[in-house]
Amino acid sequence: MTTTASAPGRPTSAKPGRPLRIRRRMTPRRAGSIALKTLVIGFLLAITVLPLIWLLLGSLKTQTEWLNNPSWALPENFLNFENYQVAWVDGDIGRYILNSALATFPSLALIVVLGVAAGFALEVLVWKGRGGVLLLFLAGIMVPGQMILLPLFSAYFQTHLTGTIWPLILTYTATGLPLTVFMMATYFRAVPREIFEAAAIDGASIYRSFLSIAFPMVRNAVFTVALVQFFFIWNDLLIALTFTSVGDFLTIQVGLLNFTGQFGQVQYGPTFAAICINVVGILVLYLFLNQRVMRGLTAGSVKG
Repeated sequence: MTTTASAPGRPTSAKPGRPLRIRRRMTPRRAGSIALKTLVIGFLLAITVLPLIWLLLGSLKTQTEWLNNPSWALPENFLNFENYQVAWVDGDIGRYILNSALATFPSLALIVVLGVAAGFALEVLVWKGRGGVLLLFLAGIMVPGQMILLPLFSAYFQTHLTGTIWPLILTYTATGLPLTVFMMATYFRAVPREIFEAAAIDGASIYRSFLSIAFPMVRNAVFTVALVQFFFIWNDLLIALTFTSVGDFLTIQVGLLNFTGQFGQVQYGPTFAAICINVVGILVLYLFLNQRVMRGLTAGSVKG
């Protein structure tokens, strides 16, 4: 028979088989702490959600409403989706999204494959000079992207790559590799070396150890790095504007600039609709994959 002790003056209402839950008294200090946390969370939620709501409502307004009514005024017709039709058909947003995908996914594949392999070689394999090579990759993080645009543009022009999608793919890959290699080397550092030594004793080659042991153990980290690089590449404007300002390979970020009409006139409704199409797609992707991102960020230890 099990007895449960209760505090003096408090009734015992625990059922058999359940632990007794003692409620903490709501002191003024604890109430103030809860109120402060609620205010901070509410403030962060407001500055995150309100711009999205304003963007969505703005995409439903006509040009006359934008010019004559205050910017915070509600749209007169909440079922006015003509701006989305104009953005998709006349604004050619679909083609811009396709161009962004053609530039993003090949670059992302090269970054992941080369970055993970380089991180494995720099952290797991033992060879002379690997510390200096890692420092060279770290130096690549310190170089501002604005400094390399003019030399790269000249090199692409001389090699006749301008007017194609290759300048974007090569530039995104080169700028994304330093951070990827550094992060993957950090993740591989947490993997016990005894695992690879045991694999070598069993006769596994370097490639087998990488594909069958190393890569599966850091797959959450690889997924996180890939998602971070995806957001960087997809949302880039400077590099895309430098190499695809004209032609058939405009990305969606550069394509949004085409909604500026003659004498700088902006078509606000279609512009907001195009931005909504871009933002909502990326937001849904992140909300669907955020748990994988969190697991990847904490993938710094191995259970064994």
